[in-house]
Amino acid sequence: MIPGEFIERLAGAFSLLAETLGGDSLFVSKVLAGQSPRARALGLVTGTTLKDVAVRKRLAEGGAAAIAGSTDPMIRLAYELDPEARALRKRVEDEVESVEHDAYTAIAAARFAIHGENVYPDATNTLRLTFGTVKGYEENGRSIPPLTKFAGLYERHAEREGADPFTLDDRWLTGKDKLDLSVPFNFVCTTDVVGGNSGSPVFNARGEVVGLVFDINLYSLIWNVAFTDRQARTIAVHSRAMIEALRKIYGAGRLADEIVGR
Repeated sequence: MIPGEFIERLAGAFSLLAETLGGDSLFVSKVLAGQSPRARALGLVTGTTLKDVAVRKRLAEGGAAAIAGSTDPMIRLAYELDPEARALRKRVEDEVESVEHDAYTAIAAARFAIHGENVYPDATNTLRLTFGTVKGYEENGRSIPPLTKFAGLYERHAEREGADPFTLDDRWLTGKDKLDLSVPFNFVCTTDVVGGNSGSPVFNARGEVVGLVFDINLYSLIWNVAFTDRQARTIAVHSRAMIEALRKIYGAGRLADEIVGR
């Protein structure tokens, strides 16, 4: 995640925390340290050294003592919040999850008795399959195509002049001429997925892996309540894009060969 986006997300989380618990909360005071949510997020993100690989290596090599002695603001915040976070985690485990776990069998049996085979079974760490089609959708009178291409990646970068979040790093900029810009990049489909499905493989009718799920569009949020395929879509990265990038951007041709079975 790029710093600007991380700052905004963290600021949003801090604002929600303050709204939920109230400005008089000792926990909120501890998190914000007397600053506004955005100022606190900005200070944490710009002040942390954890983005430096060498710093992380030193912390890993130094173990618990190095982490305890660190003055990094992100680590200090984690230390401040850890006792209460652990206490809340234990409370959830004791008062919520243990009760749900003990009652799960009875709840599943009751749901089946009432709904039968008209609803999906619960996801219980077993294989789940969903079926759909690669299909675009309409948004504000505009037709959204089902596929994007590498060409679009560079078009967006140029249109926004590389501004966050359309920034491309140097290897993608210098590697543009190596790429086949007509190769599909991402695609959308009508498969019914839920949170936690990211990384799931997408197969075509011939059983070939054609992509990996990594997100849903805004219209898919309703899937938590009911399924619709009018505008709601699963978003996946195309397998051809992954192979193209491995070979021509990341210099990982041997890995690409292994993936495609050469």
